This record gives sequence, structure tokens and C-alpha cells, in this order.
Amino acid sequence: MAKKENKSNAMRILERSKIPYEAHTYECEEFTDGAQIADKLGLPHERVYKTLVTVGKSRGHYVFVIPIDEEIDFKKAAKAVGEKSLEMLPLKDLTAVTGYVRGGCTSIGMKKAFPTVFQKEIEELDRVFVSGGRLGLQLELLPADLIRAARGSVADVIAR
Repeated sequence: MAKKENKSNAMRILERSKIPYEAHTYECEEFTDGAQIADKLGLPHERVYKTLVTVGKSRGHYVFVIPIDEEIDFKKAAKAVGEKSLEMLPLKDLTAVTGYVRGGCTSIGMKKAFPTVFQKEIEELDRVFVSGGRLGLQLELLPADLIRAARGSVADVIAR
């Protein structure tokens, strides 16, 4: 009998929504940054995006999905979600807030649906890679499908 594939919550949500994706797995025991993952899988850095979770002055949570080699511009990001200011969610709170661990956090299928903003250049790509919801898993899919699955929007939120 074949071994049942261990699907992440993100994968189940994509399948329920009939969104095609390709899963890429790699050996990973602990947090590895996006650039190391891209290099390990031989992926172009500009197609690999990271998921950042922030907290606003209102105490609301916001998710930003940006290229792995870029940094978030907190002023632009705050403006994009209508907050006075934002800061990164403390790492110790990540799993409790999102249901995901550092290095396995994705914008699809968090514990709650938080406002999610993608860096606008994502729309120019034909395919994008994001964490699949656990360490050692990247998902490849169409940017429009990812944005739809996360119920996200696009804006310019990176430092330039």
C-alpha cells in the first residue's frame, strides 16, 4: 500500500480551491533563510518570496509577501494597510498567531485570515515560489493564484 502523502494545510487549501501547484521538498531540520533555500533548489532569487508577519499600532496583524532579497519598508507597508505604524511580530508569537513556524510560514491557511499584501512586482512573474507551510517545502504556482488563495492585494512595500 502506498504511503499517504503528508500534505500541509496550504496544500489542502489550494487543492480545495482547485488551484494547481507544484511542491518542491528539500532536507531541512531548522530555519533556513529564503536565499539559502533558493540556492539549494537552484531557483532564481527574484521568483522566491518570503512571508513576513507584522503587528500594527492598532494591535492588528498584517502579512506581507516580498522577494527574498528585499527588505520591507515599514512606512509604505503601514500605509498599504491603513495603519499608523507597523513592526515585526515577535518570533515567539509567530506559531500562536499564524499556526506556522519560522521558515515554514506561508500566506495561505493561517489560523485567521489576516490582511495580506504582495509586493507589486509579483504580478510580472509567470511562476512564484513560496513556503509551503512547513520546513522543507516550497510551493510553485501562478502569482495570481497565490494572491487569490491568500485573498491578498498588491502594493509597493519594499525599501528602495
